[in-house]
Amino acid sequence: MKTHLLALQDFTRLQLQTFLDRAQVLKQEAREGKRHQQLAGRTICMLFEKPSTRTRVSFESAMYAMGGRVIFMSAKDTQLGRGEPLKDTARVLARYVDGIVVRTFGQEVVEELARYSDVPVINALTDLHHPCQVLSDIMTVIEKKGAPEDLKVVWLGDGNNMANSWIQAASVLGFPLTLACPEGYDPDSELLKIARENGSQPITVLRDPVEAIAGADVINIDVWASMGQEDEASMRLDIFRPYQLDADLLARAAAGAVVLHCLPAHREEEITEEVLEGSQCVAFDQAENKMHMHKAILEYMINGIN
Repeated sequence: MKTHLLALQDFTRLQLQTFLDRAQVLKQEAREGKRHQQLAGRTICMLFEKPSTRTRVSFESAMYAMGGRVIFMSAKDTQLGRGEPLKDTARVLARYVDGIVVRTFGQEVVEELARYSDVPVINALTDLHHPCQVLSDIMTVIEKKGAPEDLKVVWLGDGNNMANSWIQAASVLGFPLTLACPEGYDPDSELLKIARENGSQPITVLRDPVEAIAGADVINIDVWASMGQEDEASMRLDIFRPYQLDADLLARAAAGAVVLHCLPAHREEEITEEVLEGSQCVAFDQAENKMHMHKAILEYMINGIN
């Protein structure tokens, strides 16, 4: 298993499948009342420069449920923004804890921390990638619809960090992916190029959401303005309005299609209240699965199981 989890493209198909399989086992065991202690005596430090509800609580709950401990540090608690070199932070923290979970802006931050850390660094979100979230999402897809390689998976909206990680997942795990994004809001072009070169099934970027969603088994959506883009929110409302997932657009998907949203949702923007609260939306199962996936990630990354 890789020492750090920075992006999904760094892993093999077998390694990603290991996370997915283990998370499902841990979820089932927890429902049966089994107590997990695989991380007893272990400690992680969570460095969060961006605010969070689900990612923070799911990582903390996962660590505590496995018998471990958590030290949480927000932006105001750390030296990350105060001039201390990241390499110094990494080398010091690695002597205190067994893993570092980072939620920040630039991908270069997690890469620099990983370069100098002797303990695993886990990317809990950057502006470029959101790997742990997408693994949780794929776990949900498998639960609800089966193996993704047999499905039409669609991303609708901004070509953001979530879209980038879905592209990498499609490349590594070998399933087709269709993205519908407005012009000028495509996923990272270099990342897309590499994923297409390495993947076994097509990764397609379209402009027309109606064309993209036709026959879809899985529909992914996210907010139109991510953290740090608040000043663009009003402009994006006009640009992304045709990409709103409402009942009429959802009706063009395959019968029984599931809707994923990583939350928080802006009702009546990227998704209508009707669809979010409807039977096809699995956003809250998806949110629960973050905790189970984070258990699997922490167990494997810290204990070094191959």
